Amino acid sequence: MRTATSRAMILGLAAVTSCAAIARGQAKQGLPAPTEKRVIYPENVDAKVEITEALAKAAQTHRRVILVFGGNWCYDCHALDAAFRSAEIAPIVNKNFVVVHVNIGEYDKNLDLAEKYDVPLKRGVPASAVLESNGTLLYSQKQGEFESAKRISKEDVVAFLEKWKPASH
Repeated sequence: MRTATSRAMILGLAAVTSCAAIARGQAKQGLPAPTEKRVIYPENVDAKVEITEALAKAAQTHRRVILVFGGNWCYDCHALDAAFRSAEIAPIVNKNFVVVHVNIGEYDKNLDLAEKYDVPLKRGVPASAVLESNGTLLYSQKQGEFESAKRISKEDVVAFLEKWKPASH
């Protein structure tokens, strides 16, 4: 009897703790696993040229630029890319942003760009920066916000995009 009561108390406590975690938003669903393996960070692309082209396109289309620093070896980079292309999120991205994937290789490429846009790669990748179409830095990821696909949800990505989209959209 005492064992049954103890088990019931433990199960009850676990249920209360679980409900409290959900209420605090700690038990959210991470980004879904990518369904395909894509080359999102091409090896022989000049990221500076891509950024210049993206800024010109953003200016013409009244959008902003998101720089996503990472590498093809990075699972979380693929998960974020898949989220950006998902049915729920792609319309927000396509209407408001031009996305540039900046290849960091094995932490040995485009480090000057990460420094220029104040993105601390030591926090992990993917790491992002948001630019106004004139090149002004609006946001740089300082705390490794996107570096764990298990920790962020589609809702987090949408909230980020909504916060940083141009005011006119």
